[in-house]
Amino acid sequence: MKIDFANLSYQHNLYKEEIEAAILKVARTCNFIMGEEVAQLEKSLQDFTGAKYAISCSSGTDALLLAMMAIGIQPGDEVITTPFTFIATAETIALLGAKPVFVDIDEKTYNIDPSNMEAVITQKTKAIIPVSLYGQPADMDAIDDIAKKYGLKVIIDGAQSFGSTYKGKTDSNLGDISCTSFFPAKPLGCYGDGGAVFTNDDLIAEKIKSLRIHGQTKRYYHQYVGIGGRLDTIQAAVLNVKLKYYPADLKRRQEAATKYSEKLKVKNEKLVLPFVDEHTTSAWAQYSIRVKDREALQERLKDKGVPTAVHYPMPLHLQACFEYLGYKQGDFPIAERVSQEIMSLPMNPYLRDEEIDYICNQL
Repeated sequence: MKIDFANLSYQHNLYKEEIEAAILKVARTCNFIMGEEVAQLEKSLQDFTGAKYAISCSSGTDALLLAMMAIGIQPGDEVITTPFTFIATAETIALLGAKPVFVDIDEKTYNIDPSNMEAVITQKTKAIIPVSLYGQPADMDAIDDIAKKYGLKVIIDGAQSFGSTYKGKTDSNLGDISCTSFFPAKPLGCYGDGGAVFTNDDLIAEKIKSLRIHGQTKRYYHQYVGIGGRLDTIQAAVLNVKLKYYPADLKRRQEAATKYSEKLKVKNEKLVLPFVDEHTTSAWAQYSIRVKDREALQERLKDKGVPTAVHYPMPLHLQACFEYLGYKQGDFPIAERVSQEIMSLPMNPYLRDEEIDYICNQL
């Protein structure tokens, strides 16, 4: 059997008539920048998440950048985040001249561990960026309590978790600002790069809207130094179609994850299966297990037609680009251990039962 990891072509074929018609409409009207589809998408995202403002942008990376620019992160500021995430989380902090300050992760959820945060807070600390890794929000009550105690802003990196919940609230409605990505392989993906920023704060929303168009308040009048961070109209058109079907796709992801867990719990005690906290639901961007001798297992699975991926093989504090921060091996032992054992299995809404059975039997 040959398994497709993300099954993007299958999804396109399901909705292709609507998606291709939407793309063609944009092509024919030639309103490629900030066309009506962008405003339609933002309204639909607000309705879906319950956030007062949904502001589309050019990528999940730019969503993080816009969020930090909106709260005034400056060179020399410090921002607390996790070392076990995609590099964009900390890269955007560094791009603004601020300092990423890492805190180790919880061994069960792989999200940032709030119990380690207060020890690294200084007078320079301005914000916390928790990551909803693999689709599951972090321990937000504990994080919010710390942020309130020290007067810090909270920006959610929800690049992998659109549609997840924490205590009944979507993770787009957590923190001061929440960010997501519409990269094609994400739970809700477009056909290129795309992202969105969510907030309930009127002033932050207006500033982000300005920052994404070079800090303009009106054409050629610039209140801020901003970026070219708009979402293309064609990508908005694709997302408008896919968002209609997203609740069903999200449900199918959750069903696939449940089937994996039920079968693997019985079949193999050597695997560490994903843990979802009782207060959260996951968007299941990834179904990630932990194993010993990962590389050998990946090769054997590849030979059987089962693709795998590693998210992520090296924590950020050990990356060459962050050597200047002065961290060393052993500073964050849980993140280091998990990075050597983590492995993602095929996960998409269209996994068939026989495919899940096959993957589990090979494992």
